[in-house]
Amino acid sequence: MLTKKKLIFIPVLFLWGVFLPGSLTAQGVPVSVDNFGVYELLDELADMGVIDINTIARPYGRKFISDRLVEASAYDELPSRIKNEIAFYMRDYQKEQTRETPENKRFDIFYYTDSLFQLTVNPIVGLEVQFSGGEMAYHRFNGGELYGTIGEHFGFYASLRDNHESEILGGPDYLMSRRGAVYKEDDDSGDYSEARGGITWSWDWGVVGLHKNSYQWGYGYNGTNIFSGNTPSHAFISLSVSPVPWFRLDYMHGWLVSEVVDSVASFSYYDGTREILANKYVAANLITVRPLKGLYVSAGNSIVYADTNVNPAFLIPVMFYKSVDHTYNGASNEVGQNAQMFFGVSSRQIRNVHLYSTLFVDEISINRMFDKSQQSNYISLKAGGRVSNLIDGAAFTFEYTRNHPMVYQHKIPTTTWESNRYNMGHYLQDNSDEIFLSLKYRPVRGVRLELSHLLARKGKDYQEILKAGTEADYPEINMDEPRWGLPFMDEVRWKFRKTELTGSWQIINDGYLYFSVSHRKISGVDREKYLPAFLNENGLSGKFGINYGF
Repeated sequence: MLTKKKLIFIPVLFLWGVFLPGSLTAQGVPVSVDNFGVYELLDELADMGVIDINTIARPYGRKFISDRLVEASAYDELPSRIKNEIAFYMRDYQKEQTRETPENKRFDIFYYTDSLFQLTVNPIVGLEVQFSGGEMAYHRFNGGELYGTIGEHFGFYASLRDNHESEILGGPDYLMSRRGAVYKEDDDSGDYSEARGGITWSWDWGVVGLHKNSYQWGYGYNGTNIFSGNTPSHAFISLSVSPVPWFRLDYMHGWLVSEVVDSVASFSYYDGTREILANKYVAANLITVRPLKGLYVSAGNSIVYADTNVNPAFLIPVMFYKSVDHTYNGASNEVGQNAQMFFGVSSRQIRNVHLYSTLFVDEISINRMFDKSQQSNYISLKAGGRVSNLIDGAAFTFEYTRNHPMVYQHKIPTTTWESNRYNMGHYLQDNSDEIFLSLKYRPVRGVRLELSHLLARKGKDYQEILKAGTEADYPEINMDEPRWGLPFMDEVRWKFRKTELTGSWQIINDGYLYFSVSHRKISGVDREKYLPAFLNENGLSGKFGINYGF
């Protein structure tokens, strides 16, 4: 007979057996996706064949980065620049290799370690000044971060950054590869704060966590097209497991912000109305296999679901969520939710060459695929390549992105691919494309120069048309099935060209000086629509700044 004490003891034994199979320092404390310096170094090491890593999902954990740097440091034939880069970052990431206070450690405002507890505390501070059209605006921020471990498996991290922009430089209606924000507006200026943090539990083949953070899924050096990381951070649980070197599962379940008022749940009080926002969630998984060294093939699926409570079926990491939705809600769009699929391939089998592609599928119909009047293939495709070290430190990148009409969209406002009204996918959103060319040069440790050219185009906003238009206004749209047969960019309504020179110098760990100078040319019927007024000028623009911390 099972007593109450025995029933409690069974899950305790299960957790002990699953989560404590071996010992290691907690690996789950993530490194911000904004910390581009260390991520670029890992990419270069992978391109050179020094390390073999799967780069489709970020952020990485501190222990993972530390182990890859240790692995690379044992490689005999590295250029002196790379050796200096590794030694520079190991001043920070050697903390993950020992419980003792490391020698030659980076500067931290506070650092403590003993056999059980490890804690790092640092400030976050920065100022960026932008020039455009003869005007100037600035963005300043300040705050702090901490992270650490308790024992061998538990990790924690937190940060808070207060921001002020003299002119509002972003927003959900703009086409910008920039982290979104929830502004407290004051005339033309804006303030916002960003709190991130989480707790993690790690074991020797996986990590589980509860976070409020930013994350990216997909391949690309100029943004990604599954999860771009451009939305304001939101809460999510994550699971990443790799029980064998050739297999990995990534899973997340997030609590999104719909910004759609639930009029039924809202209520009045003595001098106003309490507005309740509709519930909105996302669940996604991604399975990656490595059939050959340097070759990674990924497939996954997701669902945005809303107007209900958390569904336990969407907490199962290996589920096909569209089929689950059919079970609960039938095949009706009016009742059901919004499901997606995605695929990725990355090849670094040729030394110093990285070829990659990511496909995001919102809807596809095999039966109607070749009938232009009926097809509804709502997809986003990104493909590109990078050739590194033709001369030491130089890399050339080419990327093309194509977003079909209605991808990332949905006719039900609570189930769009958005949080806080910011698109979670590619920053150009639907009915658009982009060509990106880049020549990057890293001559010495910590210095980065990049010359890039960007051509972005945007067609009609069909979602906006369908909300307000009629068949007489837009004869190319079949109003009986208005989301079928929409032509891809039959009219270019916004074209954006930018040639840009950027540079940065990481003087100390996480401490940067940087600048950029660009020439912009914006044209089209929607010329005034997709950028803030301050950044919507043709001609030269630029910025420079300093920051410490992320």
